[in-house]
Amino acid sequence: SERPPPPFSSFGASARGWCSGGCSAGGAMKFQPDVSSSRRKSRKAHFNASSSQRRIIMSSALSNELRKKHSVRSMPVRKDDEVSVVRGTYKGREGKVIQCYRKKWVIHIDRITREKQSGATVQVGIHPSKCVITKLKLDKDRRAILERKAPSKAKKGKYTEQDAAMQDVD
Repeated sequence: SERPPPPFSSFGASARGWCSGGCSAGGAMKFQPDVSSSRRKSRKAHFNASSSQRRIIMSSALSNELRKKHSVRSMPVRKDDEVSVVRGTYKGREGKVIQCYRKKWVIHIDRITREKQSGATVQVGIHPSKCVITKLKLDKDRRAILERKAPSKAKKGKYTEQDAAMQDVD
């Protein structure tokens, strides 16, 4: 049973309310005790992530054709993948990834540039979550990732009467 919050007094509750910082703002139940639901800690972990962790965070969805072909929803973006921008100012533009700039959380795509005041052209950084991968650069490591991520070929689903009958055959 839940305990009602104490009446406000000059000393009982903090200025932020009944929960003084140790719980999440939404009041949702916590399912994993070893994972913090604190906004502050989540942001710190995100922005202090190592390069290998950033690679995973900087993933893009696969196009519908690739999704059907490989049975995988998303992949970390890499140089030489071809992507299509689906959100923002450059929506609808396509091109090849020429750089994954993990430090700035962006990817640079060829032909997506802008002109500076000085007249120099610079690459525009686009976050990978705003892109869709349309063509994968496949090598043995990438194929291994696809094999691992794809659902196993073993039949999953309901246990049918036919399966039960096959059990008796042994």
